[in-house]
Amino acid sequence: MTTAPLKVLVFSHRPEVRETIITAVGRRPAADIGRVAFVEVATVAEVLMAMDAGGIDLAILDGEAQPTGGMGLCRQVKNEITDCPPVVVAVRRKDDRWLATWSQADAVLVHPLDPLTAAETVADVLRTKRLPLVRG
Repeated sequence: MTTAPLKVLVFSHRPEVRETIITAVGRRPAADIGRVAFVEVATVAEVLMAMDAGGIDLAILDGEAQPTGGMGLCRQVKNEITDCPPVVVAVRRKDDRWLATWSQADAVLVHPLDPLTAAETVADVLRTKRLPLVRG
């Protein structure tokens, strides 16, 4: 039996940043997670529409996106969307990790992205998301 891939939304106004994130995470971040399908979006409106529509298992937001950064957007969706999926924020500087924590991000990635760390972080967040379903 084949299961549908998990949907991972990737937001950045810059296509090269989205591609860097997708390449680092990979199509199969961990064997027990299975394959993921990426949904690329470039605007805040697209993020909000996709998140409101449901079906997103994880969002990865570019903390440096313009004009609205991923940290502020993370805080917004965490406070406004019922059953908000987990959110990972990608930042440029290690010193910005505290801001990502303030934004209520479930995890933080720091550029330059290390593929092993990125895949492991995404897999860990997706596993945590599934825990309530396994116990229930």
